[in-house]
Amino acid sequence: MAGKKGAGVLELAVLGLLHESPMHGYELRKRLNTLLGMFRAFSYGTLYPCLKQLLANGLIVEDRPEEPNATLALQSRRSKIVYKLTADGKERLQNLLTEAGPASWEDEGFGVHFAFFSHTRADVRLRILEGRRSRLEERLEAVRAALGRTRERVDSYTLELQNHGLESVEREVRWLNELIGRERAEQEQQARSFESNKDMPRDKGR
Repeated sequence: MAGKKGAGVLELAVLGLLHESPMHGYELRKRLNTLLGMFRAFSYGTLYPCLKQLLANGLIVEDRPEEPNATLALQSRRSKIVYKLTADGKERLQNLLTEAGPASWEDEGFGVHFAFFSHTRADVRLRILEGRRSRLEERLEAVRAALGRTRERVDSYTLELQNHGLESVEREVRWLNELIGRERAEQEQQARSFESNKDMPRDKGR
């Protein structure tokens, strides 16, 4: 189950990055490491099986430049391949970006979804942010309960580590509250603007 979830996150990350621009495998690896490395250790060994599957499903294509020298072509074939998104790949990406269930609230799933929020509908963004906040509030309750049970039985360094974890989650909840407030304000402003434009009297050409 965990591997399947991780594969879904990698698929979203690859399709999202290729939507921004076509890339060589090496450049794609570097961008993925920056994106996924913040949330988990990214294994390069998982990238090429993912690309192979996306190619088989028609979601991406390989653009192979012509090499005049056959030996050189064999040596540099993989490094020269540029991966591009297909129309089916763009449609698949849009479907993935509308998913706002529990998988998008977990640490790595949330991070990758958040990285592509500029391509995500406003209502989906809000659902993901609220889901993430609920997940972290559950985590806060569990950490506080654990602290209450173990405070008297652990050494000062373990206690500091537990407090650090608690503060990190509390900080992210505050950050999410700010983002949610901003998203709601923007949506309300857009709704008011839409209503005022709808109610505005139209010029009948008199």
